[in-house]
Amino acid sequence: MNDPISYTTAFMIGLLGGAHCIGMCGGIMNALSFAIPDEQRNGLKLNIILLSYNVGRIFSYVVAGVIIGSLGWLLQSSLGPASGTLRFLAGLMLIAMGLYLAGWWMGLTYIERAGGKLWQYLEPFGKRLMPVTRPGQALFLGAIWGWLPCGMVYSVLTWSAAAANWQQSALIMLCFGLGTLPVMFVTGHFAHTLKSFIQKKTTRSIAAILMIVFGVWTMMGAKPHSDQHQHSGHEMPQQEQSIHDHHDMHNH
Repeated sequence: MNDPISYTTAFMIGLLGGAHCIGMCGGIMNALSFAIPDEQRNGLKLNIILLSYNVGRIFSYVVAGVIIGSLGWLLQSSLGPASGTLRFLAGLMLIAMGLYLAGWWMGLTYIERAGGKLWQYLEPFGKRLMPVTRPGQALFLGAIWGWLPCGMVYSVLTWSAAAANWQQSALIMLCFGLGTLPVMFVTGHFAHTLKSFIQKKTTRSIAAILMIVFGVWTMMGAKPHSDQHQHSGHEMPQQEQSIHDHHDMHNH
């Protein structure tokens, strides 16, 4: 998992999932924009507030990556290599995310509902920070809203857990967060225009198909631990046989 392809893929997943991001956080970005006076809405202050919000949101993704990467390491330490199983599960999650983006199957809503149990404790803190008029408020609001139940975030988190290393998991989540940044940042300026484009059926279908392709690619890269044992099990008898053959040659 510690390779440029993984980090690039995480970035692309965030970028392609823009339609889902707008659905989840687009309303917040609108609120951030409309809280600024009309004469400053296209100026530096708006850009700083939007950037602060997204920095806080991405920071939460990185923290989640540290937590899930540490849990993956503990799981691997106690149960042996589990990266293949986690990667296979992550592939399934990415495929489910693609189906969800296109509206072909909504199974991820059940997982998002499960995450809602944590969110019900965090949401009141976010509401207290609105309306946002200062960068500090936006930063803390983004840090809270980064824990909003989201099937796409959960999919990437599951994938990052396969690294079984908190630094790599955090870096994967950072790349994913950076991938969501262009859409979320621009949404604050062109919310209605961008939303109408990115939520078109054709746009969502293309993004969904590419997400499913990423999921299949992820599953194909999964190598069950049992296969590794079988492979290593075949190597030892061959080595032992070569030793026996060597002794037999000397005896003759």
